[in-house]
Amino acid sequence: MALIEEQPRHGYELIKAIEELFGGAYAPSPGAVYPTLTMLEDESLLSSATDEGGKRVYSLTEAGQVWLDANRTAVDGVMQRMRLAARMLSGQVAPDAVREALHTLKQAVAMKPGEWSEDETARVVELLMAAVRDISRAG
Repeated sequence: MALIEEQPRHGYELIKAIEELFGGAYAPSPGAVYPTLTMLEDESLLSSATDEGGKRVYSLTEAGQVWLDANRTAVDGVMQRMRLAARMLSGQVAPDAVREALHTLKQAVAMKPGEWSEDETARVVELLMAAVRDISRAG
């Protein structure tokens, strides 16, 4: 849905966009994509129209936009993980010091003292997502 939010697409364009996000290392099968598009359309999150070439072009509905907006943190996380997976699949691996720092971060989050209030959860998510965005931009 996030890729369709960028621009309306037909199934093949969506498959190619996902393949591009994975740096060519992965492309979903039509057998996974088309039933998902149909399900999202049945749930009124997407709509479709036939273009002049006879292909169904999918667009985000208002309900789909509301769903994406309500789930933006999760959606952005998935999109970032796809980009990071492409780097890994292409053989790019983080140095040992970075992997160790990541391990320490995971442990700090898992062992955080005190309760996770909604405010604290939002604060930590924003810190982590800001780090993701910053690291992803770095050259």
